[in-house]
Amino acid sequence: MTGLVLEGGAFRGLFTAGVLDAFLDIKAEIKYIVGVSAGATNAYSYVSRQRGRNLEIMERFMDNKRYISYRNLIRCKSLMDLEFVFDEIPNKHCPFDYKAFYEFDGKMLAGAFNIETGKNEYFDKDLLDKRNSILRASIAIPLVFPFEKIEGQYYADGGLSEPIPINKSIDDGNDKHIIVLTRNEGYRKTKSKANEVTYRLYKNKYPKLADVLKNRHIKYNEQLDYCKELEESGKAFIIRPSISMDISRFERNKSKLKAIYQNGYDLIIQNKEKILKYIG
Repeated sequence: MTGLVLEGGAFRGLFTAGVLDAFLDIKAEIKYIVGVSAGATNAYSYVSRQRGRNLEIMERFMDNKRYISYRNLIRCKSLMDLEFVFDEIPNKHCPFDYKAFYEFDGKMLAGAFNIETGKNEYFDKDLLDKRNSILRASIAIPLVFPFEKIEGQYYADGGLSEPIPINKSIDDGNDKHIIVLTRNEGYRKTKSKANEVTYRLYKNKYPKLADVLKNRHIKYNEQLDYCKELEESGKAFIIRPSISMDISRFERNKSKLKAIYQNGYDLIIQNKEKILKYIG
């Protein structure tokens, strides 16, 4: 079986949104999807078959300060007003098709990092609630988003310890993998000053979270290398941007974001036959 593995990357995830919309257009049916952070949020609209929904949300709400602004850090203790993003938008302004999502006859997993155990946990689509708690957990980047509490446990961004959740796909029995990355070929993550600061802040209270933050660049590069090995052995088909992704994690320029969306879409259309053959 083929697993679809989705990296995060915050607003770089518009590339993934383009890829998934093209998958819908070429009728690429994949019954196993695992994503972390923005990879998970984009995958939800693919599973609910709502083509263009993620692009529409960006275009309609990017200029809305409730969607994202530093003002929210004061008002909501979060870069995004999470009630607006994960409650009002999907339940009122840009309705999410929960019925179609629940009826999906495959597996959709969203990863989040348990800050106490120091391990990623993967939540099945059937656990989704109207508050979208799972997605709140999966995108909870330390310092700019609050940790999300689910059944007494606190969770942070799923991309912290498993930035490319390929091991989960393998563990669940998939022998082929389509891996969607949001960085250009040749990219290597370097040690982040922000992560070093965050490490110091959390090392006493949440030592396992702190350790993951400190070594995140090492883990990410190891996973990139592993994905490359899988690709060379025919066990993975990697999709990555072909235009510059020299944008910030929280890029606000709509033209740049639409361009990376279009790049993701066009790459799938150009490689339609290869992808459908690979899925089999």
